[in-house]
Amino acid sequence: MELLSPAGTFEKFLTGMHFGADAFYLAGKRFGLRAFAGNFTDEEIEKTVKIAHSKGKKVYVTLNIIARDKDFEGLKDYLKFLESAKVDAVIVADLGVLQFVRVHAPMLDVHVSTQANIINSYSANLMADLGAKRLVLARELSLEEIKNIRKNLSPKVELEVFVHGAMCMAYSGRCLLSNYLTGRDSNRGECVQACRWKYMVREVSREDEMEVEEDERGSYIFNSKDMNMLPYLNLLKEAGVDSIKIEGRMKSSYYVATVVNAYRRALDMLPKPPTKELCEELMKASHRRYTTGFYLNDPEKHCTEDSMPVQESEFVAIVSQDTKDGFVELEMRNKFSVGEELEILSPNEKLFNKKFKVLSIKNSAGEEVDSAKVVQEKVVVPCRLPLKAGDVLRR
Repeated sequence: MELLSPAGTFEKFLTGMHFGADAFYLAGKRFGLRAFAGNFTDEEIEKTVKIAHSKGKKVYVTLNIIARDKDFEGLKDYLKFLESAKVDAVIVADLGVLQFVRVHAPMLDVHVSTQANIINSYSANLMADLGAKRLVLARELSLEEIKNIRKNLSPKVELEVFVHGAMCMAYSGRCLLSNYLTGRDSNRGECVQACRWKYMVREVSREDEMEVEEDERGSYIFNSKDMNMLPYLNLLKEAGVDSIKIEGRMKSSYYVATVVNAYRRALDMLPKPPTKELCEELMKASHRRYTTGFYLNDPEKHCTEDSMPVQESEFVAIVSQDTKDGFVELEMRNKFSVGEELEILSPNEKLFNKKFKVLSIKNSAGEEVDSAKVVQEKVVVPCRLPLKAGDVLRR
């Protein structure tokens, strides 16, 4: 199965590359559903595609807004650019956009977004007839339903599913809550995740309010847990899934590194299940309590009692240059000090989860300091381990 990584920024794309993703999904400055991610300029898209293709990787660009007529202005020229940049596919949710792509950019492969709510074989085959090469199935499907869609669909059409990250309380992300409360439309890339807020509800004829909370009779109705299917990749493969997708274009580079690393290792271990230690890796990145969503028919376990994410490890620095002559250059992300022990996150099996002690720190001016305090400052520390640029340090 293809491992598909989020790329909210160019740095996150490079992080996903370093930790073993097979493909990346990203957005340009328009037409995507993550308006507040960093997103990519045209020049960055060209650069990203060239780097990815040089390593045998793929790049998919999102055009997945639920479009109004005015949104088609400039789309033809943008599609021509994406064709010339040789992106591997565009991801669409709107049938009008899909048809527009087929007419004006016939050389572009089309993937149909989870926003299109594909939950049955008839919808799947209709999308295939309209020219879709891949279907990103709705998150509300069970493994048995996915198997049935696969059985009734041409083997030439690929199936993609989300396996990790934030879930939406609305049907495959179609929600107007953000729009109602703030005027920012989630279907046009501006969701404020209003479902994560704390709510009180009041029956219309009463004056008192009641907090929406979990007890023995029910659960939070708005705030979903995060998806985590790492232990069940073998079942997804058996169901006929071609690509597994990690949610998180708005998440940090550290999140991308941790999650991509875990899923890469788990995929490479198949058909063996992931180890306990590998499953515990996913506790080290920011997350809400985990769920398997609808895959295993456990819908009552989706909601959580707390919207606050938790994280067992802290992102300290990223290696900016390979270890040389017993020293390594780091780009600081959170304060660390002489005497601390740091843990290594690396695709190199010999380095993964190894630790070393910070014996000294030189800042960007070459001065000895007790602590690295300036965010993104390049510092040098002694290290005899063969760290590579892109490796991550945490505590």
